[in-house]
Amino acid sequence: MQPEAARLELAESFLQEAVYRSRERQAAGVELRRGGAKPGAGNCGLGEKAAIELDLSQRGKELAHELWPADVEGERLEEVKRVVADWIVEQDSLDRKRNHYLRDFRGKHGLDRTKYSAEITSAYEAGLAQVNAQETARRREVAGELARLSPS
Repeated sequence: MQPEAARLELAESFLQEAVYRSRERQAAGVELRRGGAKPGAGNCGLGEKAAIELDLSQRGKELAHELWPADVEGERLEEVKRVVADWIVEQDSLDRKRNHYLRDFRGKHGLDRTKYSAEITSAYEAGLAQVNAQETARRREVAGELARLSPS
């Protein structure tokens, strides 16, 4: 694997780890608020908004060390934090888009996919693939931005 490709892969993994960490925080907040929610009140299961958690997990620290063997400080550190925080919010939005697509499709065609015709199944898979492709493309773009903040 070329060094640039390896750095990009590390940056993607780092972004995914940052989202996982933030989702832990977000999930805890949703559970705390769920007790007062009315039955049927839904918001994709993701809560009201993205929770941004920049305190890295152990895996996040390992990935950060691989991306930035020398400590990142000052303006570069602030830029890394900005890119990661922006990605967490964007990932949340893309996940909501996926959840809304699934909800709307199932609302129109039913929950039981085994009863979908071949045409409906194909439309379902194509729509889901489109949302997933958008998320993958954006994650790679943001990972490229993050990787450029890494030392050469």
